[in-house]
Amino acid sequence: MYWTYLRRELSGRKKQTIIVATGMAIAIALVIVVNSLSAGVRDAQSQALASIYGVGTDLTVTGAQVEPAAGGPGSRFDFGDNGGSTTSDGTTSLNQSRLVTDFRRATLAASTVGQVTSIDGVAAASGALSLTNMTFDGELQQRPSSTDGQQPPSGDGGPGGVGSSFTVDSFTVLGIDPADTSVGPLSAVEVSQGRELTSADAGTDVAVLDASYATSSNLAVGGQVDVGGTPFEIVGIVTSTTSDADTAANVYIPLDVAQTLSGAGDVVSTVYVQAASNDQISSVEADLTAALPDATVSSQTTLASTVSGSLSSAGSLITSLGSWLSVIVLAVAVALAVLFTISGISRRTREIGTLKAIGWSNRRVVGQVAGESVAQTLIGGAAGVALGLLGVLAINLAAPTISSGSPAQAGAAGFGGGQGGGDAGAGGLGSGGLGGGFGGRLAQSATDIVLHAPLSLWLVLAALLLAVAGGVVAGAIGGWRASRLSPAEALRDVA
Repeated sequence: MYWTYLRRELSGRKKQTIIVATGMAIAIALVIVVNSLSAGVRDAQSQALASIYGVGTDLTVTGAQVEPAAGGPGSRFDFGDNGGSTTSDGTTSLNQSRLVTDFRRATLAASTVGQVTSIDGVAAASGALSLTNMTFDGELQQRPSSTDGQQPPSGDGGPGGVGSSFTVDSFTVLGIDPADTSVGPLSAVEVSQGRELTSADAGTDVAVLDASYATSSNLAVGGQVDVGGTPFEIVGIVTSTTSDADTAANVYIPLDVAQTLSGAGDVVSTVYVQAASNDQISSVEADLTAALPDATVSSQTTLASTVSGSLSSAGSLITSLGSWLSVIVLAVAVALAVLFTISGISRRTREIGTLKAIGWSNRRVVGQVAGESVAQTLIGGAAGVALGLLGVLAINLAAPTISSGSPAQAGAAGFGGGQGGGDAGAGGLGSGGLGGGFGGRLAQSATDIVLHAPLSLWLVLAALLLAVAGGVVAGAIGGWRASRLSPAEALRDVA
């Protein structure tokens, strides 16, 4: 009898059922879409950080940021006596490659790795030296002197110009400890050709290349790549373990070779740290900060806060605006259900009073009203789940692309900011020699990521539970109002 009466009441109040169900459907659909988008942004952010941290890396330790001194190391190419050859017309052909560290961030002593390992809660640590290989190749024309001994004005490529034709090429190099690749950038790659670096490669001129760089430069396993003017045998090609993340560098070489070839000495630029457990990451970060006050200690959480671009904007918008909008719409839907239920009770005074007069208890009346309310919100919840699934499907089919950017300490071997202001002979390029400030400032490293909205069964169940909870609240309030009706009042109205 209960279900028969329930079905008749719902069919007899179609307008109320449709309005309550529609409001609840919109609220539930919004909850599903917002939560799916939030999960998608979090996944995208993890992809953006994957190439920096690597699988199994929880923290990084880097040198503090510093302002490079004007005219400091790396601000000029010194070709020396063997840097080029001069032809009869005064044109000097120059070619030089060199490895430079990041002059906007200080390096760390190699012993820092041992200090980090000794911290309680650190499971493993590995050091790496990040370098940039700069190659200058071209021809510079000698500037003729005038009869009065004064230099004529410089031109852009003419006979009196600083240089008529030259190119400056660069790629990133990462010196790693070949004996320990379980922590750090190489833990986030897989070998597609050849092999990876091993402990036997220490002190040898061998290199592993990123697959994209190898393809663009027409390099393959068994060939050679010039790093800092030294030919390195290519022993392997690696790719990122995820299709949406890049590897950390173009070329990987043994750490000791990188230190020697760059002239940086026994230093590292980054220490990659793996905590013993996720629960200890915060305490390890605090201990590392205390033990290494001159270094910068970062976790994925802190690094994520510096991510710039539309990825960060989308995350903030969805998390704040989307969540509040979901709560507001859900509250409005529940309030709507409560108001319609109470309004229905007022119109059903005779009916409910008569039911109580023929023996219905207050508990049964409350159960009847609550059942009707829960049924209405369940209908809306089911419709909301279907609507939410369509919304998530539409997002995944559209596959919107968002960008993420994080400060990349790429400002290494900067040439000066002017043109024609330095000594342009074979002895070197002055700090003001070539325009553009190449590499002399902090660059923005941007990554385009396709946004997906993942959907879990738990999210669907949670949405349905929210619909049921809304129905229970509305039914409880309406049932309480119905239970207060007096049978005598109902019979008096009938009479």
